[in-house]
Amino acid sequence: MAEKQTADELQLEALGHKGELKRTFSPLAMLGLAFAILNSWTALSASLSLALPSGGSTSVVWGLITAGICNLCLAASLAEFLSAYPTAGGQYHWVAVISWKRWVPLLSWITGWINTSGWIALVASGGLLGSQLIVGVISLYSPDYSPQRWHQFLIYIGYNAAAFTINAFMNSMLPYVNKAAITWSILGFVVICITVLGCASPNYASGEFVFRQFINETGWPDGIAWLLGLLQGGLGLTGYDAVAHMIEEIPNAAIEGPKIMIYCVAIGTFTGFVFLVVLLFVSGGDTEAIISSTAGPLLQILYNATQSKAGAVCLLMFPLICLLFATTSIMTTSSRMTYAFARDGGLPYSRFFAKVHHKLGLPFNSLCLTTILVIIFGCIFLGSSSAFNAIISASVVALGVSYAIPVAINCLQGRRKLPPRAFVLPSWFGWFANLLGIAYVIITTVLFVFPPELPVTGSNMNYCIVAFAIIIIISTIQWWVDGRKNFTGPRTDMGLEVLDAVKSQQNPLDLEDPKLVNEQSGGHRL
Repeated sequence: MAEKQTADELQLEALGHKGELKRTFSPLAMLGLAFAILNSWTALSASLSLALPSGGSTSVVWGLITAGICNLCLAASLAEFLSAYPTAGGQYHWVAVISWKRWVPLLSWITGWINTSGWIALVASGGLLGSQLIVGVISLYSPDYSPQRWHQFLIYIGYNAAAFTINAFMNSMLPYVNKAAITWSILGFVVICITVLGCASPNYASGEFVFRQFINETGWPDGIAWLLGLLQGGLGLTGYDAVAHMIEEIPNAAIEGPKIMIYCVAIGTFTGFVFLVVLLFVSGGDTEAIISSTAGPLLQILYNATQSKAGAVCLLMFPLICLLFATTSIMTTSSRMTYAFARDGGLPYSRFFAKVHHKLGLPFNSLCLTTILVIIFGCIFLGSSSAFNAIISASVVALGVSYAIPVAINCLQGRRKLPPRAFVLPSWFGWFANLLGIAYVIITTVLFVFPPELPVTGSNMNYCIVAFAIIIIISTIQWWVDGRKNFTGPRTDMGLEVLDAVKSQQNPLDLEDPKLVNEQSGGHRL
């Protein structure tokens, strides 16, 4: 282990950074963190209201399959970068390495701002979904209850306060928290599936309803409506670049990181598909009643299956706690991303946010920045639910764009910019995965700024484009004030020491043969 850690540190130093964070995460713990962030079956079931009015069951089931395939292609594309450059900077560092020299600072700066903003905003999603589920429980028991925004706000603050406490004062316990997260998530998946199938038997919905029912309540043409429903799958499968931003805290990073990135998306797609199909079979087959329920689609389906309010709420405890794990893991990743970008001088007061607290062993200032901004986002919700939802949507748009930028730049240069590495896609599949991933990001980015229904009013307008524009405007102003003078991007020259580090990491897997790490050979080895 000491040899592997030395190789990791040599590789990181060759990329221009000193390893200040301890490599305490095992591959299982890192997979737990990544899967806790995706938490696909939880996120997909909690966001059924996105897809059911926009295509019905066909959008829920086949939209997830479509999003899963496209995100697997994106994850595989990013895994190549992660294997070559295992640094917490992730996308903005990779952009700096492969871009045209003249444009390195600007493109790296833009990518870093988009990615950092996306992660900070994504922290809000766990608390928001958790607060909606809890308000749904109250509505189930008290149909006359009229939820107020400040009710959800307090629950939202509770989720984020708990996540901050765990991150700040239990840093050494995070690997165990993440292992507990994946264990709890898989346990909840199995328990809920078995329970609802058993309770609903034999009164299942028909296969026609589950796999072929199409409805359109959006006012958009049917094709557009179905594509809008695709956003549910995109929401449930985003955030897998967390592995990159935490990569400096696992041993044997260049080999283990790419595997974890792909595995978490594959597991998320599989569990999400099975769970959604089970929910639709036990739902009772009345889509209109599910959509209009004040308890929310997920809790209403659980109640329809169990015919017991207490039973439905008990089952809901699994996704509620999963969302707490997710909020904690997203906050961890967001603080590391902020720390990494500040370390390269990308933020105002970068030296302050790039500090690692010696006693706590984490970038505490970056963690505080993330938490403060998330609380501010919550205050926005008190004034406008549309504005807050726009922040959530903008986070997914921002992450998607940050995934596509390095992949697109590499494609424009013939996929020849990455050095020898442990994980290499076959040439033909590399092109296919890259181009499909880019096309998916372009389509979903456009769709996320569409109003969810017609006619468009001030209350149902999608303000995502406004939130995303604010990110671009702030980063542009900061670029002209400070960035163009002082920001040169991360180190991009690869010396002999990084090649030695790669070789020493590859030896345990018998990858000394340069043919196995030559992209032109069309082979890869995990």
